[in-house]
Amino acid sequence: MKYAKYVVLLAAWTLLTPLGVLARDKNQHSVDIGDPVQVGPAQLQPGSYKVEWQEAGPAVHVRFVQDWKIVATATATLKMNDAQVTQDDVVIQTTSANKELLEEIHFAHQKEALVFGQR
Repeated sequence: MKYAKYVVLLAAWTLLTPLGVLARDKNQHSVDIGDPVQVGPAQLQPGSYKVEWQEAGPAVHVRFVQDWKIVATATATLKMNDAQVTQDDVVIQTTSANKELLEEIHFAHQKEALVFGQR
């Protein structure tokens, strides 16, 4: 009887383990935004954000999360850099109307980068 109990537990663990692996497929990084910046229809205020997406790319749907709340969403292109950057790099474009738009995010010690909008 004890043997059957362990077999059932092992079988349950074997079946549930792949679900945990699938749950970790979400890509996410933290980034600090230093100045107010427009991303998609939302205005991000200065602060720390968790940037996350679930797709493998190149087109991804990005969520900006702060204090466990989604504060902005935008579409981006996930690109792979040839080399890793040593620190986060947030690229901002200033428009002729003096509006700052989020253009790219390069993540420290990663080859991944997110490109927002068209150039």
